[in-house]
Amino acid sequence: MTDDEEIIHALALSSIPQIGPVQARMLAEHIGSYARVFRTPARLLEEIPGIGRVRALNIRNFTDFKSCEQTVSETRRAGINILPFTSENFPEKLKNCDDPPLLLFAKGRMNLNPNRVLAVVGTRKPTEQGRQLVDMYLKEIQNAQPLILSGLAYGIDYQAHRTALNLGLPTVAVLANGLHTIYPGLHAGLAREMMENGGVLTEFPWGTKPDKQNFPRRNRIVAGMCDALLVVETDVKGGSMITAEIALSYNRDIFAIPGRLNDSQSRGCNVLIRDNKARLTLSPEDLMEYMNWKDEPVKKAPSAPSLFAEQSDEERIILKQLKEHGTMQIDRLMVLSGLPPHRFHTAILQLELQNLCKRLSGNQFTSLI
Repeated sequence: MTDDEEIIHALALSSIPQIGPVQARMLAEHIGSYARVFRTPARLLEEIPGIGRVRALNIRNFTDFKSCEQTVSETRRAGINILPFTSENFPEKLKNCDDPPLLLFAKGRMNLNPNRVLAVVGTRKPTEQGRQLVDMYLKEIQNAQPLILSGLAYGIDYQAHRTALNLGLPTVAVLANGLHTIYPGLHAGLAREMMENGGVLTEFPWGTKPDKQNFPRRNRIVAGMCDALLVVETDVKGGSMITAEIALSYNRDIFAIPGRLNDSQSRGCNVLIRDNKARLTLSPEDLMEYMNWKDEPVKKAPSAPSLFAEQSDEERIILKQLKEHGTMQIDRLMVLSGLPPHRFHTAILQLELQNLCKRLSGNQFTSLI
């Protein structure tokens, strides 16, 4: 079976009423592939936990595969990459969430598994101080070279993308619509600039409009992909607060800049801090210190064969993966190493003790050589 066949069937499954990402992945895991789901009798489908008779019949009655094929074809012609959940380029942090999308559609030059990801969110009607705070925070963390993630909306989102571009930081916008268009349209020029060092990303297929119900789904991708979420200005209701709540459920680090009690743009930030859902940040140094981003980026020295002479086979395997793939979460590193858990954990502990690798926040590891 080709990748496109699986993509077409994943797209078909995601378009069926009452089948969301969680149910779709559950089906594929039980049956073996998205394509096989559609060849499975309804009586067997309905026995899978969480599916039931109505969903099973909706699957069996689906016939519009030609429309899904056309969507994939149009997407490809537009130069858009389609990343299924199983792709090695799919964001690892998003894979570890409870409800990752089946597919992502991406356009631009972007690494979706960088060492550091900072999501910046806030009000669509920021104060001048809010814009200046975005500039200040990103300038101060520039040396850490994080990917700047936001939603291309008016206000704080726009400022985050614009400042990132000015500083040469990679920046990616997560959209609540298909990539046949840019929403809001006034930011199409900004999106084109982002294509050279970042780009645009969505879970919504070609032709999907930016309907209201799509935005919370978009926000969960922003929350799931980041290491840290910075809330600059927001009221107590709105997309930024939704993103913060989702990020909290994903165990992401949330930072909020406080403001005056009578300013509506600061109410949400103050509430997040009051409720212990976000860490109060008064300066970029607060964020960088907590995230362990203060060190200068490690410059990799030229490889020297003698350096590895004293390492065990297991330690060399782990170092090789870290050098090839960069910073990784421990679960993915163990899978790529192919080592049994007890040998893997012994080896990585020895590498830490020898100062050859370093444990970062979020249970991630990076090579120090």
